[in-house]
Amino acid sequence: MILLRRSLSLPLVCLYGLGNILGAGVYVLVGKVAGEAGYLAPVAFLLASVIAGITAFTFAELSSRYPLSAGEAVYIQQGIGIKNLSLGVGLLIILTGIVSAATIANGFVGYLAVFIELPDWLVIIGLLFSLCLIAIWGISESVTAAALITLLEVGGLVLILYVVAPAFADLPQRQIDFIPDTDTDTWSGIFSGAFLAFYAYIGFEDMVNVAEEVKRPQRNMPLAILFAVLFATVLYIAIAISALLVLTPAELNQSDAPLATVYERATNSSPWVISIVSLFAVVNGALIQIIMASRVCYGLSNQNWLPDFFGKVSTKTRTPINATVIIAIAIIVAALWFPIVTLANATTYLLLVVFSLVNFSLIRIKRGSGSVENIFEVPIAVPITGLVTCVAFLLFQTASLLS
Repeated sequence: MILLRRSLSLPLVCLYGLGNILGAGVYVLVGKVAGEAGYLAPVAFLLASVIAGITAFTFAELSSRYPLSAGEAVYIQQGIGIKNLSLGVGLLIILTGIVSAATIANGFVGYLAVFIELPDWLVIIGLLFSLCLIAIWGISESVTAAALITLLEVGGLVLILYVVAPAFADLPQRQIDFIPDTDTDTWSGIFSGAFLAFYAYIGFEDMVNVAEEVKRPQRNMPLAILFAVLFATVLYIAIAISALLVLTPAELNQSDAPLATVYERATNSSPWVISIVSLFAVVNGALIQIIMASRVCYGLSNQNWLPDFFGKVSTKTRTPINATVIIAIAIIVAALWFPIVTLANATTYLLLVVFSLVNFSLIRIKRGSGSVENIFEVPIAVPITGLVTCVAFLLFQTASLLS
């Protein structure tokens, strides 16, 4: 059997995860989060980061214990031992990758419109077909490309902070706008914004699905996951504050290219620079989702939970070609059918269910097997807290939708 190539270093994995998180979130959804939470969008991002961060520690330990493709499905099989549930979770992860990449592809259309107006369907098909070819090219090549784009993404966010810097002089006078009160409606908006902002942290869980291609995964996977989440949190909160210092929440919410609008207002000049960076950012997020979902297909096939067709690896590129093509086609269909907020909310729902099961699995694993040498471990309180917060977040949002 042809195996995947173990060639990814710690810096590459860090940039792979960070690029996925940044591309999927702040470049596309910062305006929509502001539409839900108003000037308290930074608080919404902070709340989402706490919920995501707790579960990130759970993933850090599990990726060290079981450095395998189809990570979440393997973790749940190890913790709960129900094959159909494990397969279902693996399929859910594939679905979230498809829906997430579809969300990002819709975001790409908004930024491209700054330069040229083309039919949405043509842009989406052309983008995803190109990314499919890059993903097939090879893991080192595709992840290196993603890492370089990640550096460009970070540069774009630093550029936004730089051009908005003069507006921070007004922050002491306007700080009351960014501090929540005790009103129920205020916190309802924060939680709704946080539910959407949670999508912006999607990416750390995808990292575990390239574990079979990472050097020294027991050490490097946990370090990369925790670095990516922490760095993204700092950037998100800073960007959310910056955007709201120059635009109102309504203006941000109405923009299909929010950071381009922020740049234009702050500089009174054409936003072509940040729009180009934003295009690369959303491309990066979509590429990483294609890589992730195809590796989950490969991993499920390796566990004999999906047909061998999905586990076929090219002898030349050492990538799962069949799975990659199928995933790209599914993303195109989703991107053409559903609006961006619907896609993002659906992804968040699906992942919170998966995160709840993963936290529960680690609780059972730690109670059953105890400590293991030479891996990254967290106290059992971490997955317990992660389980409680994920379930509570799901229940709150469900109640809000039903009320």
